[in-house]
Amino acid sequence: MNTVFDKDTWQEIFGSISQNKLRTLITIIGVLWGIFLYIVLSGIAKGVDNGFEQRFERISSNSLFVWTQNTSIPFSGFKIGRNWNIKLSDVETLKNKIPEIQHIAPRIQKGNFGSQGAYISNGTRSGTYNIYGDYPILKVVSQKDIYKGGRFINELDIKEERKVCVIGERTQKELFKDEENPIGKFININGIYFKVIGIHKFFDQGGGSFDDDGDIHVPFSTFKRLYNTGDAVGFLLIAGYDDIDIVEVENKVKIQLKEIHKVHPDDNRAIGSFNLGSFFTRAKNFANGMSFISIIIGIATILAGVIGIGNILLISVKERTKEIGIRRAIGASPNHIRKQIILESVFLTLIAGTIGIILGAFILYVINMATQNLKDVPFTNATVPLSYIFAALLMMIGLGTLIGFIPAEKAISTKPIDALRDE
Repeated sequence: MNTVFDKDTWQEIFGSISQNKLRTLITIIGVLWGIFLYIVLSGIAKGVDNGFEQRFERISSNSLFVWTQNTSIPFSGFKIGRNWNIKLSDVETLKNKIPEIQHIAPRIQKGNFGSQGAYISNGTRSGTYNIYGDYPILKVVSQKDIYKGGRFINELDIKEERKVCVIGERTQKELFKDEENPIGKFININGIYFKVIGIHKFFDQGGGSFDDDGDIHVPFSTFKRLYNTGDAVGFLLIAGYDDIDIVEVENKVKIQLKEIHKVHPDDNRAIGSFNLGSFFTRAKNFANGMSFISIIIGIATILAGVIGIGNILLISVKERTKEIGIRRAIGASPNHIRKQIILESVFLTLIAGTIGIILGAFILYVINMATQNLKDVPFTNATVPLSYIFAALLMMIGLGTLIGFIPAEKAISTKPIDALRDE
């Protein structure tokens, strides 16, 4: 009969375990702790990874923001502390000179960056909000989602300098009644009426964007006419192709802008930037590092626990030397005894591993419940892929089998007559 399904075999296994309850329990905890750490740490790493992906899913991960600041080095006849601006003409120059750039969205704003926003009113309701002059390309780079029935700025709005706007969810709640549909209605922006053409959904991007749920978007051409900003650009949102080094693109953009506007090549303060691609890569590397550490810690702890199981079985074999000798004397084959001891090793390993997986999954569930409403922490859906769990179980079965060979070979290496003579 197959040893695995032999009732007597399992009675002997449970009998052996019951004789060494405390030692067996301590050893099982070692394996259990290893798989538990592996599950929890891998889940947390995945939660961090998911969190960053969620924060940046509304904007190209291989992108950067660029804006101007006062110069810190005199150059080409200009004094230190010069205030300068990116121009609309720079957009085409950058695209022509730097082929790694896929999209550029020039933006100009009133509000944000510490400046005063625009006064907006609708009848008796009013407030101060950030207002942006934008091009349609922004919707491609930053993935602006517009509620059904509305739209974002289009090329005709730019060409005709239309007085239209897209408002945020908070703006809608504060300037309009709950049951009122803002689409097609007018709001007053600094004394000029703008028609609401869309309402953009807000996604908390955790620093991945300068946007807010109260922002108002108008055509860039209309903004510069309204505020007489000429061809000045507040900042650029630049998206590179997926397979390029965005840090290199950042350096090329800065070099090119310095050359155009006669800024000293070594003036590192004259241009501000935020490289989202570099930040996203560091976040991914952090999550991958945590996953790698969890694997190393898990394997090391599981291995230590499995070795402990092997030691327990060695002690058990020594204590059962006479019993094994009697079984050998009445006809038990060496292969049968070997299989029983290996089966006991695999059984203890699997029991410990299964409990560790269940406890780890429970802790991840608790963590997910505790972090599901956190807005300031890039963390969501801490889980471990089933393939990782199955791989861990297979590893434990393999280790349990290998470590079981040591006490098994020890058991069958003793001759029956010597075993019976043992005291």
